[in-house]
Amino acid sequence: MKLSQPDISALRSVQSRSISPENFDGSKGGGGRATEGTGAACAVDLGVGWKVSPSVDIAGHSTFEMANITGAGKVTHIWLTTHRDHWRSLVLRAYWDDATEPAIEVPLGDFFANGWGKFAQVSSAMVASNPHGGFNSYWPMPFAKNARFTIENLVENQATVYYQVSYESYPEAEEVAGLGYFHAQFQRSNPLPDKQTHPILTGIEGSGHYVGTYMAWGVNSPGWWGEGEIKFYLDGDREQPDGAWPTIAGTGTEDYFGGAWNFDVPGQGYTEYNTPYLGMPQVIRPDGLYHSQQRFGLYRWHVMDPIHFQQDLTVDIQALGWRSRHRYNPLHDDIASTAFFYLDRPATNRPEFPSADDLELAGEPMQPLS
Repeated sequence: MKLSQPDISALRSVQSRSISPENFDGSKGGGGRATEGTGAACAVDLGVGWKVSPSVDIAGHSTFEMANITGAGKVTHIWLTTHRDHWRSLVLRAYWDDATEPAIEVPLGDFFANGWGKFAQVSSAMVASNPHGGFNSYWPMPFAKNARFTIENLVENQATVYYQVSYESYPEAEEVAGLGYFHAQFQRSNPLPDKQTHPILTGIEGSGHYVGTYMAWGVNSPGWWGEGEIKFYLDGDREQPDGAWPTIAGTGTEDYFGGAWNFDVPGQGYTEYNTPYLGMPQVIRPDGLYHSQQRFGLYRWHVMDPIHFQQDLTVDIQALGWRSRHRYNPLHDDIASTAFFYLDRPATNRPEFPSADDLELAGEPMQPLS
């Protein structure tokens, strides 16, 4: 399938730069000069230029500034890896154009569609997660004045992180005129309260478009779990005289993620799939011991069909199964979502970020035992 992309043959007057532990500021000719770093002992026989600083160690309960870029530009690719023990306890944040509040605030694993602390191959156009935890983002992230990325370690154990932030540097801010700021927000309901919907986005103000959803869905009861509808409330939908009614209402959870009929291929049961813009790359089946519940990872990228709004946006999803006499059964599942959208401003309202305990995965310690 041919994917939408800029004409690769077009010549442009821009500069390519990349920030990594081998070039912390992305400066021209500044890479590979380190004399100290996590690889210094390995390079003792070879010296400078031989992988002296391939990664960073982030101390427990600390925040590391991964990138700080001055001037106009656009992040084009992020590659990152760390041990899977840290996928829920490291938090990625990004700040655009002097904003004091982050536009991106998501656990590392969830940002790269791996929210359960167990690897799943994701082969999509915007996110690729490859063996064994090679995380890649191709979401374009433009900025007019500056960009800053941080990683916070929420627990006491040190985390080693390898990363590369690739970007284009522009001579003038006009290069990004008319482009939206990239945002990503995380929310978790664990468990989802009785007869309530899971909030994906709540009352985002401004003009923009919604471009993606990742969900780590843990089922807490037997039976089918994906009958619930996703709803998009656009531009005053929640303030109608007769109540809050969405402009866009889905027909079921598996429908929204591009599947059908319980994702059940006869003879195979739940069947994983990856496509450029939607998929269910992860099905974690009960093991007969501690992992007693079904868990799923699903993504839906609205790249070819962005959802535009001019004033405000709220998104939520129901959790429904079945009960006797063919009646819907409201569920109390463990649902974590990451919402991706572009907005006309570098910061907006966002939910309170969960604590380390509230991010914890049932049966999985947030840090390795010593």
